[in-house]
Amino acid sequence: MDNRPIGVMDSGLGGLSVIRVLREEMPHESIIFVGDQGNFPYGIKTREQIQKLALRIGRFLVTKQVKLMIIACNTATAAAFQLLQEQLPIPVIGVIEPGARAAVQHQYDKIGVIGTESTIKNGAYKKTLTKLDPSVTVISHPTQPLVSIVEHGQTGTIIAQNAVNKELQVFEGQAIQALILGCTHFPFLQKEISNKLGANVQLIDPAFETIRQARNLLTSEKRLSNNPSPIIDLYSTGDVNELIAGAQKWLPNGYTKCDHIKLDKEG
Repeated sequence: MDNRPIGVMDSGLGGLSVIRVLREEMPHESIIFVGDQGNFPYGIKTREQIQKLALRIGRFLVTKQVKLMIIACNTATAAAFQLLQEQLPIPVIGVIEPGARAAVQHQYDKIGVIGTESTIKNGAYKKTLTKLDPSVTVISHPTQPLVSIVEHGQTGTIIAQNAVNKELQVFEGQAIQALILGCTHFPFLQKEISNKLGANVQLIDPAFETIRQARNLLTSEKRLSNNPSPIIDLYSTGDVNELIAGAQKWLPNGYTKCDHIKLDKEG
């Protein structure tokens, strides 16, 4: 057993969707989360900028004695996953390969992917999907404005629905069978996305397969926690009140601490 916490990072509030699944699947695990709202959004930054920011957060999490790091951000996974694996002395798990694996196991012929400008431009999902299943057709589309809808607490509003309708017009007539929510913000818009695409399009949240991978890793290494009172510490590099509001809305079992942090500038 290993009661050290699991570290989780995101560019903003989207990582809370991964924490929500993590808490459901591994309720005894403590969590330390960093939402890099002070540098939001990642989706329009260069690969080098994202790598520097992600590595800085990874090093902070190491100082918190985490036993594992989950990059709960598709953009950061696409840009910095390999770097973090090389530079950090702990296991690192991203969300892209698990998300792609969850999609291809259903043997869909045509899969849609939505994500940030950076994630789609990188082509990480399309590359991974076609590697896993060369016969699959992948239609990728950047939906950067939807990230801000979540960050500004506008989910469940007509504003959100209108934004989703506009951003997903590209899939009209494409007959996709599944849509990968290639940004951890997007599970908070599942209702609006389903309203637009219809019930026949399966929405795939990479968080579930990501957490399954984390659990399998910790199980194989006998490092699962048995802590009856795990901590959930949340940190923001930006407006902590926005993180508090998001946590109160999307983490039904609450958290133990929510603070602002200022990370060292050196990556």
